[in-house]
Amino acid sequence: MNLNSLMDQGIAQIMTTAGRFYLNNPKGRAFLIGLLPELAKSTARRKKQEKEGLHVPPFLIASIASQCNLHCAGCYARAGGGCGTTSGRTDMDASQWGNIFNQAARLGVAFILLAGGEPFLRWDILELAGANPNVIFPIFTNGTMLDQQTIEFLDSHRNLIPILSIEGNAKETDTRRGIGTHAQIEAAMAALKKRKILFGAAITVTRENMELVTRNDFVEALEKKGCGVTLYVEYVPAEAGTEDLVLTQSEIKQLQVICLELRKSFRRMVVLSFPGDEEEMGGCLASGRGFFHINPTGDAEPCPFSPHAKQNLASDSVEAVLRSQYFADLRELAERVGHHGGCTLFEEKEQVEKLWA
Repeated sequence: MNLNSLMDQGIAQIMTTAGRFYLNNPKGRAFLIGLLPELAKSTARRKKQEKEGLHVPPFLIASIASQCNLHCAGCYARAGGGCGTTSGRTDMDASQWGNIFNQAARLGVAFILLAGGEPFLRWDILELAGANPNVIFPIFTNGTMLDQQTIEFLDSHRNLIPILSIEGNAKETDTRRGIGTHAQIEAAMAALKKRKILFGAAITVTRENMELVTRNDFVEALEKKGCGVTLYVEYVPAEAGTEDLVLTQSEIKQLQVICLELRKSFRRMVVLSFPGDEEEMGGCLASGRGFFHINPTGDAEPCPFSPHAKQNLASDSVEAVLRSQYFADLRELAERVGHHGGCTLFEEKEQVEKLWA
């Protein structure tokens, strides 16, 4: 089975699970009923582009904000220069991001993951995303800015799906993100559950917290709080001196097995792992194979963990980036070295930088 079919199957499974989540929720069901035909159109657009020689991934990752109200330990965005920098470069404005969203939708991109920094610092861009109901925008947020106005906005724009970042319980989350952060996230989850809004939890998995966050009782507690998506993100040591937190190869394999079992046990919850699930897709999905990353200033990077860009979306088109020789060379590199668990491009950093130079 080819990559396109595998990714289409994955999207179908996600939507089926979302359907179970929204089973007794009229507003949620109405959103899905309207969305499903649009996802079918996106699939058709990608197939048309494929026949014409252009592979369009179903996902993009867009880091829309270079600032954040927290300073989390080991943050890849800060380590990679995409957050909190004083380089003198200017973040793209809302109209530029809106143009990118429109280009991506026309090509057949179905999901645009919004990250940062903290995305809820860029309301102007979130409003544009909400005005594109045919695209799903998961918003990766620290969860501390979801006040009543924000909850009402999300309730009215169901294509925006907040994904709240946690490390475990209060001790684990507050240790990395600051005292009191976990309590704010709990309050946000309660408010989202009250409105029956689909939301998720993104869990950075390290050697320290893996046992805790993969336990059935931990996931069950998330489900009871209203969580409908659990995303396990394997820790990548973007910050020097944190290499001892990285999962071993055997732990990565173990995480994949656990995720399979969790999917069977929690059928109303989408359970994903990154980059672990890439193995099922035949290897690294970066560089336009399954997605690419756009940083706040518009640089088109192969992946958030590999911030090496040759083109910029303030002047280049999404299609031009997907057709670039640079991304083609990176895809060839990833295919040549194979996928052995972990982040392929991060592990092959020297070879990536040679292609980038």
